[in-house]
Amino acid sequence: MAREWTGIQLFPLATQTKLLELLGDLKTKERDSLTILVMGKGGVGKSSTINSILGERAVAVSAFQSDVPRPVMVSRERSGFTLNIIDTPGIVEGGYVNDQALDLIKRFLLNKTIDVLLYVDRLDAYRVDNLDKQIVKAITESFGKEIWHKGVVVLTHAQLTPPDCLGYDDFFGKRSEALLKVVESGGRFRKREIQGHSIPVVLVENSSRCNKNEREEKILPNGSAWIPNIVEVITKVATNESSSILVDQKLIDGPNANERGKIFIPLIMAFQYFFVVKQVKKWIKDDIAKQPKSSWE
Repeated sequence: MAREWTGIQLFPLATQTKLLELLGDLKTKERDSLTILVMGKGGVGKSSTINSILGERAVAVSAFQSDVPRPVMVSRERSGFTLNIIDTPGIVEGGYVNDQALDLIKRFLLNKTIDVLLYVDRLDAYRVDNLDKQIVKAITESFGKEIWHKGVVVLTHAQLTPPDCLGYDDFFGKRSEALLKVVESGGRFRKREIQGHSIPVVLVENSSRCNKNEREEKILPNGSAWIPNIVEVITKVATNESSSILVDQKLIDGPNANERGKIFIPLIMAFQYFFVVKQVKKWIKDDIAKQPKSSWE
């Protein structure tokens, strides 16, 4: 059951005004609800980002526990609009993708429709590696590559001083580019698909020490108020031309290995008959014809 979204009243007036404006835009597009799925590694700030967006401690966050133990959906209602955000456990354990955690997430999502995927990582993680590709590949295999058409890359811990004398925007650009290449590779996108659809990247700073502007809005080092910005990006992705993802039993079970390639069976059998069986028969007949006849024949 959705609770009243009281946390929105705790935001600065400028943030409240922008959020209500964005919700109003969704309602004009005949959307009365929005479901957001939040995924990523453990300890990157998924739960904290949810709490920041809602303006309340909706999901427990502990310094001694990096993730929720199981998926949980938080629902908030405001002026006839329902916002659902699904928090998930990290899908990496011991340096590998945790298939059990991934299966737990998929079972929880059964019969739910995902309007937006927030793929969360940290801005201050300076490198991408094969594990990042494994994570993207696992999400793609679980929900289909179409999930990335509803995807937003979220980079937390955004209030930092870039290394190597790089400017803030330059560092953000390089980090975003490297991560998006992993998504494109792990998501198995063709070049024309990449050109036709770009995945947005947004910055987040959940710390209470986050700087504020003169209107008391939380801002990033580049001066942008990040809470209205991320909600605006979410609404744009939710209403883009791509369809939302319905997680049904067929999607959870994945493709049936017994059905894979059945269309080619008649062609394979025809090939075997004309190019293998008939040739073998011809060789046998030729061998029989070449054999010397015995005297009694």
